[in-house]
Amino acid sequence: MIVLEIKDIKAVIAKVGYKDFFAQLNDTLTEDYKNWHDFDKSPRVANHVQDGVIELMPISNAEMYSFKYVNGHPKNPSQNKMTVMATGQLSLTETGEPLMFSEMTLLTGFRTAATSAMAAKHLAKKDSEVLALIGTGAQSEFQFLAYSFIFDLKEVRFFDTDPAAMRKFEKNMARFDIRLTPCKDAREAVQGADLITTCTADKKYQTVLTKDMISKDVFINGLGGDCPGKTEIEKELVESATIVVEFLPQSRVEGEIQQLGPDFTCTELHEIVKGEKTLNVATDGTILYDSVGFALEDYSVLRLVYKLAKEHNIGSEMELIPDLSDVKNLFSLL
Repeated sequence: MIVLEIKDIKAVIAKVGYKDFFAQLNDTLTEDYKNWHDFDKSPRVANHVQDGVIELMPISNAEMYSFKYVNGHPKNPSQNKMTVMATGQLSLTETGEPLMFSEMTLLTGFRTAATSAMAAKHLAKKDSEVLALIGTGAQSEFQFLAYSFIFDLKEVRFFDTDPAAMRKFEKNMARFDIRLTPCKDAREAVQGADLITTCTADKKYQTVLTKDMISKDVFINGLGGDCPGKTEIEKELVESATIVVEFLPQSRVEGEIQQLGPDFTCTELHEIVKGEKTLNVATDGTILYDSVGFALEDYSVLRLVYKLAKEHNIGSEMELIPDLSDVKNLFSLL
């Protein structure tokens, strides 16, 4: 069984580079979303605890099974701990044999941004140039990178209620050739934007983006509303937008559309990726991609890094499953 630690994921990225890794991840996500109906899917299993949530995200097809363990504890940074931490496993479906155990905090950053950009590739105006980020926490730099490989970005406008997070983002972004515009609030940040990502962490109903802030048709990537009782976008704006979600049974409970009631229905992302439905801001007005994160995206990134780790001989073998000459004699290990 291969184990990939943080140093191994860094080694994989160093081997292939940001751009190629995002390109391969985009292709992998596209392939898996096109095969949507081949997967055994379910909403994630969530244990809601004080000040947070702990989740398991399983999915499988005839070839492989994957799951991710992930938490979301918005108050963790006050204890110098990450809001989101994750691990994941990839196994053979036919036998249940584990193939790989991996860190998934970094990989979740990549897969979330790659899925956002893949959705925007289909749904946003092709000539989009201005990206607005509301929330410059752990996901923000990944969002920029993923979008930058699809759109000819000219400017990133950004705001966070934490000035230190804004300074962190500006420092990390200094290596990239892009105009950075720090803003005093969310309203200023979205002015003139073609692409808007909201990515805040508080586990509560909140309103960081309202309809009156939007001065033109725009693509909105709503990331922060991702569990019951947690939203970012004003109900009036949600109601007025064309909405796309990943997996409707999960999004009804966890997404921005939890504000619209249990019978609300809309387009799912796989329908867009497969070309069964066509939507674009240019023809359909403001589009909200109500993203809560879905297990298929974890499956995609896990199978990609498994392939790359094998190709580049990265990772370590770890004996987590007994190797027995008589597979019925487990007691012989003792």
